[in-house]
Amino acid sequence: MDSTSELLIEALAPYKVSMGTARPDGSRLLTLCDAKGDVMLERLVYRAELVDRRLLIDVVDGLHRDVRILEGRLDPRVIAALEHGQCTKQCASF
Repeated sequence: MDSTSELLIEALAPYKVSMGTARPDGSRLLTLCDAKGDVMLERLVYRAELVDRRLLIDVVDGLHRDVRILEGRLDPRVIAALEHGQCTKQCASF
């Protein structure tokens, strides 16, 4: 688990990452804070996501996406359009 925590800390820098204690099902609460220490995101990360490197990469990618949305650097409507294959020239206007 220590190596997983280290990977998360490195992958999510400059944000501060803390992992809660393991729950009975093996999941943990991941908290992401900004430089001031304000909580930006909290996400329950399941044991399978913590032990499978591919799933862990998906978790990190999702956290990066959510941070960009929170900071106003990414519009969630663009993501929705991309997911539904509807993104054409309209996405440039977002």
